[in-house]
Order: sequence, then structure tokens, then C-alpha cells
Amino acid sequence: MIRTGRVDGSDTVSAMGLRELVYGAYQRRVAASLPPSALPRHIGVILDGNRRWAKASGTDASEGHRAGAAKILEFLGWCDEVGVEMVTLWLLSTDNLIGRSPEELKVLFGISEDVAGQIAGTGHWRVHPVGALDLLPASTARRLKELEDASRDVQGLHVNIAIGYGGRREIADAVRSLLQSHAAQGTSIEELAEILDVEHIAEHLYTRGQPDPDLVIRTSGEQRLSGFLLWQSAHSEFSFCEALWPDFRKVDFLRALRQYAQRERRYGA
Repeated sequence: MIRTGRVDGSDTVSAMGLRELVYGAYQRRVAASLPPSALPRHIGVILDGNRRWAKASGTDASEGHRAGAAKILEFLGWCDEVGVEMVTLWLLSTDNLIGRSPEELKVLFGISEDVAGQIAGTGHWRVHPVGALDLLPASTARRLKELEDASRDVQGLHVNIAIGYGGRREIADAVRSLLQSHAAQGTSIEELAEILDVEHIAEHLYTRGQPDPDLVIRTSGEQRLSGFLLWQSAHSEFSFCEALWPDFRKVDFLRALRQYAQRERRYGA
């Protein structure tokens, strides 16, 4: 029984219990309203707000990043539960590599390796790093490739770990790879210009062969892509959530899915 009316601390417990009951009921209602045929196949996530969460909590940035990392496996579990096939998690941008201190980057590299290891360690989720791995410490790049190889044959949820990732860098790398490939075949610039189309570039992206994201979620209240999957998100739907990433709840996830299901995707029509 939930008791109220006391001032010795049990009021707080009672209020928390009531709030959990209300959220639980609301969460079940939202989940029940989701049509299975209108759920996204691929979700991209901009995990924003870890440092602001740490500041609000009175801790340092590293604790915010660890809290954000702890949320990732919980989030992937929600995705798996509703049948999402692919998730792209933006853990570290190319801008971060320039703008963050060496001390913070060292923590972020370690956390990223740990998270990727935990994902692959489940035995039913596949890890695929996307980004400019040559910009990362050799040990981090090597660890991510090892985890990719170890989980390559897993048939479950496919998880792209976007680390050292920037959308402009990805497109530049794709064009560079395209030119090098055709140069090796003896194709002249003039010949390439005659046949070049968007599919040729798409074949050289970090995510080549994958479906584009149907839904992109960004936390922390910011409403911009900041360079995330610039090419792939041309027809994506977007959901912006006020919650900082470590505070992102299952009900927030279900709301994003509901928003997606209620939209009519026109693909430019």
C-alpha cells in the first residue's frame, strides 16, 4: 500500500512509488499503441548530454560518460525487445578529437572499448565500428576491429559504433576511396564523370550495404544533426528528446517510436 501524509521520509518513498506506478502504466499504454508494421528497422542515436548530466550531478565529465555508457546496453535491450534490426550509436565525433582534452579523450577511448566489448560479449549482438579509425589510438582501433571480427557471424541486433566519426569526413573518405578504386582499374577522370551517380558514392561509405536509418534520436534538447550520418539521413525521421542521455528512459524511447509510427514518410514525394 502507498502511504501519504507523513514527513519522516516515507513520504518521499511513497511519492516515488506512485510515480513509478504512473510511469509504468503510461509506458505499457504507449507500448501497446505501437503498430509492429510501422516500427523503424534502423535507428541512429546521438547520445548527447553526458557532460551536462555530470555537471548537474556535481561530478566530473568522466562520470557522466560512464553513466552514459551504462545506459547503452539498456537502450539496446529496448531496441531488441521491439524488433529493431540495426542501431548506430554516435559515441565520439571527429570534432571531439580536436575539442576535448587528452585526459578526457583517454577516458572516452577506454569507455568506448568497454562498451563495444560488452555489446559483443552478449553473444547475440554484432559490433561494427564506423568512423575514421586511423584517427584513433592504435590500441583502440585494433580492439574495435577484434570485436567486429569476433561478432561478425552473429545474427542478432547489428550495432554500429560511430567513433572518430564525422559526416563530412565520411563523404570525403568515400569520394577518395571511389577515386582510388577507379584509378586502380584504369578509369580516367573523364570516364568516371560520365558514369558517377549517388550509388557509386554510397558503395564507399562506412555503412555501405546497410539500410539508411529510418529514425534518428537526439537527446539533451539539441535539435541539429551536428554531422551525424549526413548522407544516410536524407529521408530519416527525427525525434528530439529533452532528457540528457544518462536520464533517457524507456518511456522516452517508446514515445520516439510512437512519433515515428504516426508520421507519413513521403521520401520527397
